[in-house]
Amino acid sequence: MEKMNKRLLRRANWQLFLFGRFKIPLIGYCRPRIKELTGSMVRIRIPLIDRTRNHVNSMYLGVMTVGADLASGFLAFHILRVKGLKASPVFKSMNAEYYKRAEGEVDFVCKQGASIDSMIDEMQATGERVNRPIQVTALCYGEEVARFDMELSMKLSKKKENASNG
Repeated sequence: MEKMNKRLLRRANWQLFLFGRFKIPLIGYCRPRIKELTGSMVRIRIPLIDRTRNHVNSMYLGVMTVGADLASGFLAFHILRVKGLKASPVFKSMNAEYYKRAEGEVDFVCKQGASIDSMIDEMQATGERVNRPIQVTALCYGEEVARFDMELSMKLSKKKENASNG
């Protein structure tokens, strides 16, 4: 898949805004913006503002976790949407390594679209829940400040059965 044009990127940011506003308000509170989205990667930026800053003037650990969750989850949502499928990406586990303080806006980058795509293909073939490790990198001023290993878990949503079938 090719890089999204500006119109589609605006639409994705609008969907992210609505998701943060109505489904998970904590996401909206952090003010994330999608900066780049393709079928293979996503880059989401969270600004360092009063609401995302901790007591030592760097990005709060909880906000960093929101960014990692969002980067891997939004890429999965995007690929599912392109394929015309429905599933709810959830996370089974997470491991984080923090290398240095993030003292500016942070870009959360997930480049594992191919892995998520094959995960979706496996879900379609088996009809079962599939778990897969997904890596997200956090960059501040272009320097890696943290790495997250998220265990993504998905199962395709089943259509509601017709009540007359039993």
